[in-house]
Amino acid sequence: MKTVEKFDVVVVGAGNAAMCAAFAAQDGGASVLVLEAAPEAECGGNSAFTGGATRFAFSNVEELAEVLTLSDEEKRDVDFGQYTEEEFLEDMGRCTQYRCDPDLTEIFVRNSRQTLAWMKSKGIRFEAMYGRQAHKVNGKFKFFAGLVCAFWGAGAGLVKGLHETATRLKIPVRYETSAITLLRKKGCVCGVRAVTANGEEYDIEAKAVVLACGGFESNAEMRARYLGQNWDLVKVRGTRFNMGVGHRMALDAGAMPFGHWSGAHAVGWDMNAPQYGEREIGDLFQKHSYLFGIMVNANGERFVDEGADFRNFTYAKYGVEVLKQPGMFAWQIFDSKINHLLREEYHIRKITKVEAPTLEELAQKLEGVDAEKCLATIAEYNKAVRTDIPFNSVIKDGRGTTGLAVPKSNWANLIDTPPYHAYAVTCGITFTFGGIKISNDAAVQNVSGTNIQGLFAAGEIVGGLFYFNYPSGTGLVSGAVYGRIAGTSAAAHAKSMT
Repeated sequence: MKTVEKFDVVVVGAGNAAMCAAFAAQDGGASVLVLEAAPEAECGGNSAFTGGATRFAFSNVEELAEVLTLSDEEKRDVDFGQYTEEEFLEDMGRCTQYRCDPDLTEIFVRNSRQTLAWMKSKGIRFEAMYGRQAHKVNGKFKFFAGLVCAFWGAGAGLVKGLHETATRLKIPVRYETSAITLLRKKGCVCGVRAVTANGEEYDIEAKAVVLACGGFESNAEMRARYLGQNWDLVKVRGTRFNMGVGHRMALDAGAMPFGHWSGAHAVGWDMNAPQYGEREIGDLFQKHSYLFGIMVNANGERFVDEGADFRNFTYAKYGVEVLKQPGMFAWQIFDSKINHLLREEYHIRKITKVEAPTLEELAQKLEGVDAEKCLATIAEYNKAVRTDIPFNSVIKDGRGTTGLAVPKSNWANLIDTPPYHAYAVTCGITFTFGGIKISNDAAVQNVSGTNIQGLFAAGEIVGGLFYFNYPSGTGLVSGAVYGRIAGTSAAAHAKSMT
């Protein structure tokens, strides 16, 4: 076994959090090496499969413009609203049943905008989310639910930009090279043992290591062990390489398990999607316009309040609800008057869809569903809709139902305008919530609450931010914030070791 050249900081992973850590470590004067388990064509972890949404705090259009380049026309004619730090903190608390770690959450929220502005200074680009987060009201685009912009080109564009920046900054990335063990000396982490795709093992010495190699969502055995029954059967929305290796290495080094180990971000995902994500499809197997229709299970029954809140605050937990249904699937049902509100993922070619001129014919086409019961459910729902309340897609309009065992709280419309169409979904897991405990400086902590010297973490491997649910756009931003913090802290630690 050979020992290769030495580095100040080794970053394990090559997605959003990892590359932010690498950039920040270099900013701190450290020499940096990035290890990526995937081949170059599949690099970037889950970051490559996201829609790229970024949730950050801003009080006015000038603060928004620190991240998003806006034309004078957009500043004048588009209603971007505002999204204050207090609103962001409340959304994080509400979505996680107020279990999110208060210190970690506040740091991430209060650093959200400045971190994205820092990424912009590195050459990362952003774009307004007109297609997903804005509807036209009286001829003017109005954004809703606190989410305004995304990384340009979604996840694929983000990863491309990150790796182009790494090349420009001369930060080496070793593809098809996995870290398998943390090297330790006198209780301090001093490097990693790596293995190449052909099985060659070697040690890399480093003064600090940053673990930013994702969750364990790609590992069926770990999903079944920690998440529970049938989680080994779910579709994986993203990479096939997030096998929980970082979790294992950290726990073996004495790290404190932290966060919601039996929880995960999981969504409604096309029932016939492949087992792992397809980079050319990205996140478009998702089906997130359910709030404008209804969802039924195999028994032909509704099982969630489709209009409980904006999609941004329910989609990441409704995949779990689909998993609980008979056969682990559901059908989303719409009529034609809401076609203009359906998100772009409903218009791709690879889709499980049926359409019919009557509800009776549609029900017969819903594979695996009790058609008679489904028709009864639709009829009961239609009778319960509050048609006296105006429909408004950009606010929680209160247009709900009355008298149903499973209510619909907002955006309830009669299903009465042909042609009718429906889409089959199952559970698609995005990432796991359970991870390891870090300090406010992104240092990994042991079971005694003491920092493990030389070890830092960022991204999905960090526990304590998400429980039960997730506000859209927070994963990439929290990864970037703590990636930057981890890289800065790792560089400072490396400098202290000289």
